[in-house]
Amino acid sequence: MTRWSGTAGFDGHPTPVASSRLTNAIAASLALGALTLCLVVAVTVLSSNISMATSIPA
Repeated sequence: MTRWSGTAGFDGHPTPVASSRLTNAIAASLALGALTLCLVVAVTVLSSNISMATSIPA
């Protein structure tokens, strides 16, 4: 079976799919989303620890 040169594999030259500004904007938004998620989890854990530490009056 003969394989044509450049039709498959990683032998070809890389071509840019998106502009570098778009790539940087996507990376920044993903980083911001990850930071926001971490802050939400931290606030949730801290608030649950505070609520468990306080006694509920009967």
